[in-house]
Amino acid sequence: MTLAAIKYIFLLSMPGGTEWILIILAVLILFGGRKIPEFMRGIGRGIREFNDAKSNVKREIEEGMSEKEKQPTSSSTPNQ
Repeated sequence: MTLAAIKYIFLLSMPGGTEWILIILAVLILFGGRKIPEFMRGIGRGIREFNDAKSNVKREIEEGMSEKEKQPTSSSTPNQ
């Protein structure tokens, strides 16, 4: 792929100013002015829940790694 082809593909993938205005108008027409705040709150809650779950998984992994470090590596028993 040439550099010109890559630039052309990149330009096609990003919407410009006019496209954003059309997208916003379509959303307003489809959902109405009252539904958009509810929609955005739902998106915000979803993102927050995702980040909380991600943090929980990260914390559990770190706790598991710290527990593994605390355990002795050799299981030698004292001789009697």
